Amino acid sequence: MTAYLIRRVGMLLVTMVLVSLLTFVAFSLVSGDPARTMLGTEATEAQVQTLRQEMGLDRPFPVRYARWLGGFFSGDLGTSYSYRQPVWDLIGGKLELSMWLCLMSFGLIALISIPLGVFSYRFTGGFADWPRTVLNQLCMAVPPFFTGILVSWGFGIVLRVFTPGDFPGLRNDPAGAVRHLFFGAVCLAIPRVAMTVRMLRATIISEMNKAYVRTAISRGNDRRAVLNRHVLKNSLVTTVTFLGQTLAELVGAGIVVEQVLGIPGLGRFLVTSISHRDYPVVQAIVVILAFWVVLAGTAADLINQAIDPRLRRTAGGGA
Repeated sequence: MTAYLIRRVGMLLVTMVLVSLLTFVAFSLVSGDPARTMLGTEATEAQVQTLRQEMGLDRPFPVRYARWLGGFFSGDLGTSYSYRQPVWDLIGGKLELSMWLCLMSFGLIALISIPLGVFSYRFTGGFADWPRTVLNQLCMAVPPFFTGILVSWGFGIVLRVFTPGDFPGLRNDPAGAVRHLFFGAVCLAIPRVAMTVRMLRATIISEMNKAYVRTAISRGNDRRAVLNRHVLKNSLVTTVTFLGQTLAELVGAGIVVEQVLGIPGLGRFLVTSISHRDYPVVQAIVVILAFWVVLAGTAADLINQAIDPRLRRTAGGGA
């Protein structure tokens, strides 16, 4: 397990370096002079050249990339073209909001979908199976932005539980901020709960039809006990992998919800920075989002190995 952990951390670091390199290359190839963008069209050539030297833009590409990468790991993400402020000062609070939104949504998905998936399997073929299928399909089909519109109208305008477009701030009004984020998390969670329930139910049905389950039941073991002790554990491996993918996707999906509910998170700021061609901000956010995706996949793999020791032997990490 220790060897596998070291190997996964190494792969994570290598992946992040490659992602950062590709991102840096992509934004370096974008047309336009950052120094002239910051100074405006009325700046003289001497002023532009002076700023280019201060920003290190006159240096070779490998030197600029190494400097940027070192700054990224030390918290120096560069300077915004639009705001003339350090990038981290601009995105630090927004990153916190986006992470809370994603983690709250993920918590709802995990807490609701796993019990509901088992409950759904136990009523397979019963009277409640058809309404469950319809409701599940409906929840998967409704996009988060439409749910966000309904939530804004119902809970924001009609019931006035929160004010759409007026985020109170985590420091100024923690309770109001959490309430606002909770409704955003619900919008993100609804379709993914439905997907997870459907996947877990199908996995349990597949496991229950395997030979080891039939053998255990034929020997007099209670069907529910076999489900709880063996089938559910084996089914959780697939579920955790799916949940890891879901956690990775929530940041991207949260961009739309942040826009609809007026949450000043990272996704909303990314859209604004792209429209303003603020490349240092966009570059930093893209790398941070990529890190989140890779980290979510790594966490899912490690949890799966803790659930199923056979995966440790397969990965060569030891028992």
